[in-house]
Amino acid sequence: MANNNIVELLGADAESLLNHQCKTIEASSLHAPSPNHVDEVWAGSNRNIQTLRSIQTLLGHGRLANTGYVSILPVDQGVEHSAGASFAPNPIYFDPENIVKLAIEGGCNAVASTYGVLGAVARKYAHKIPFIVKINHNEFLSYPNRFDQIMFGSIRDAWNMGATAVGATIYFGSEESHHQIIETAKAFEYAHELGMATVLWCYLRNNGFKKDGVDYHTAADLTAQANHLGVTIQADIIKQKLPTNNGGYNAIGFGKTHKDVYTKLTTDHPIDLCRYQVANCYMGRAGLINSGGESKGASDLSEAVTTAVINKRAGGMGLISGRKAFQKPMTEGVTLLNTIQDVYLDNSITLA
Repeated sequence: MANNNIVELLGADAESLLNHQCKTIEASSLHAPSPNHVDEVWAGSNRNIQTLRSIQTLLGHGRLANTGYVSILPVDQGVEHSAGASFAPNPIYFDPENIVKLAIEGGCNAVASTYGVLGAVARKYAHKIPFIVKINHNEFLSYPNRFDQIMFGSIRDAWNMGATAVGATIYFGSEESHHQIIETAKAFEYAHELGMATVLWCYLRNNGFKKDGVDYHTAADLTAQANHLGVTIQADIIKQKLPTNNGGYNAIGFGKTHKDVYTKLTTDHPIDLCRYQVANCYMGRAGLINSGGESKGASDLSEAVTTAVINKRAGGMGLISGRKAFQKPMTEGVTLLNTIQDVYLDNSITLA
């Protein structure tokens, strides 16, 4: 049985989430996170020795070191969401050093942020916690807004500041996605050549993904296909939002799918929906990390733990939680990050 704090935070969902058995895609078919992840999954791949070392560096740091799981602090919202919207709730994070300090104090495997944030403190911290440099952003100051991601720097610059990995976002489904796929694939190729790991934010953006009052941007079938495109351009880790519904292909009436996706490979249970995301990450060869989402205040801790339990039991590699951690006092942010990590450290919470 999971520890009492986790059970309490799960509330009425505890029984369903902790005892669910997945009968869609068997756990035995997954490449589940383990202390030997690099040896078991990546050693036989085309990743060079330096990249293998970088992946192991990410997996070997923080409170989750050498478990196969990761807890990452991402703070790149100052660009897309605006610095004011991101940091006004806690202005200390206008200073990049406090972002890195939170990741260290919170026992994270890595900190993910912008060229500017990580470059400002690189000499002091790059050897103390793995850096994931976010190489592109949706620049939201231009009006009218566009769903586009543009490069903010070079792969060489990320390498020069000591980055262990680079991260990028692709807005799959947007009009601009074609150039984003091409640019990111080339960037990831160069990052691997230099020995850095790659993390892809596989998000969907298209107003057409909303139909009859239902938003399918987080549908299991559509997000899973975004994951599959992400691993196709050789992302080592996929960041994705947790599924909230399913049947996006059928509701919108585009693309191709199969009835078995909905009758055999998924159910309405959140763990089964997330497992379909994992399956599309080459059955877990590329780790799936789900995002923590926006900060909503008092419910942040329970929501973060719920997401972590779903991700872990589905076969995911961990959680990447930013606003829930940095939009509150640092001590509370540390507590939230540590509580998320406790889910992955709890051996009683197993694959469904």
